[in-house]
Amino acid sequence: MSRLQAEIRQSKPFGSLEEEALLALARTNDQLQRHYDEFFKPYHLTGTQYNALRILRGAGEAGLPCTEIAERMINRDPDITRLLARLEQRGFCTRVRDDNDRRVIFGRITPAGLKLLREIDQPIQALSHRLVSHMGEGALRSLIRLLDKIRDSSKQATIPAQ
Repeated sequence: MSRLQAEIRQSKPFGSLEEEALLALARTNDQLQRHYDEFFKPYHLTGTQYNALRILRGAGEAGLPCTEIAERMINRDPDITRLLARLEQRGFCTRVRDDNDRRVIFGRITPAGLKLLREIDQPIQALSHRLVSHMGEGALRSLIRLLDKIRDSSKQATIPAQ
């Protein structure tokens, strides 16, 4: 019995090694996500909101159109406009229509958003360190390469019609 089987109390073997690997990846992601969810609670943020703020910080004063923010997100969010509206209500970003194309909306981080990120930067780095530094640099680099390979092949994969 594999460790994952024992964790999820599954008595039957997995259908394939690929299935077990992907389920182990999903289970690991869920466990890590719980740590980050707890981390963001005192800041009244979600991981998705934090990700959007980091993207806006990286964009600088020019900001980015909503479509580009969506492309850069770690987790897909189908409604970037609503996400930015929530952040704007809290004073962490602004939304401005493009002068040349009124359909395009740019998101820009505010000084309050920058201040919040500065407050979060060190503690989130410490959390990330606590979660995976025990693996060592070599194993972490290998893990990154393996995850890159999975993402690359997933871009090529097609979902069969049912």
